[in-house]
Amino acid sequence: MNQKVEFITTDQVKIVADYYAPKAASRKGVVLVHMMPATRNSWEEFAGKLQAVGYHALTIDLRGHGESGGGNFQRFSDAEHQASIRDLEAAAKFLGEKGAAELAVAGASIGANLALQYLAENPETKAAVLLSPGLDYRGIQTPPLAARVSDKSKILFVGAEDDAASMGGSCEELVSELGITAKICFAAGGHGTNLFQTHPELPEALLDFLKQK
Repeated sequence: MNQKVEFITTDQVKIVADYYAPKAASRKGVVLVHMMPATRNSWEEFAGKLQAVGYHALTIDLRGHGESGGGNFQRFSDAEHQASIRDLEAAAKFLGEKGAAELAVAGASIGANLALQYLAENPETKAAVLLSPGLDYRGIQTPPLAARVSDKSKILFVGAEDDAASMGGSCEELVSELGITAKICFAAGGHGTNLFQTHPELPEALLDFLKQK
């Protein structure tokens, strides 16, 4: 079960999200960030799995997407896309107020780049799961962000070799470029949260990684 919630970012944008509360008190939470174009619903099934094993889970519509405010993402400048980091900050604050003091972030595509940025800027974050990150989505560049993360074991990279739009090269090359140690590289499967459909074993692998952090 989930609850539709709303909160306001520091730059006064309304963010709409679905909150999956654990059945018992828990300090663990995960913010889930969709790819573009998509909405919070793309993380719905995985959020339910997190909830079932005792996590606070929050799926958000980034500004300009779904039910959130901020305009239409199709007309965003790079700077407006980059401002979406404030959506993650507001989401983290929401979960913190619910008792989730041990926070992880997970994102797909541009959401993965934003998740890595959040981890780099908030080193107390437990972990980041990156589905199909790119070297540069709308000016959110992963190499300098990854360089700021001192403990690379906090990061799980997930990608597919047939995802040319994300990789711009092979999965292994991108992992090496970012210096990430934990990785899942599929031969095929597509982009971002589409990997959940092509690889039904993936959710359990993500849960296993998060449980270790």
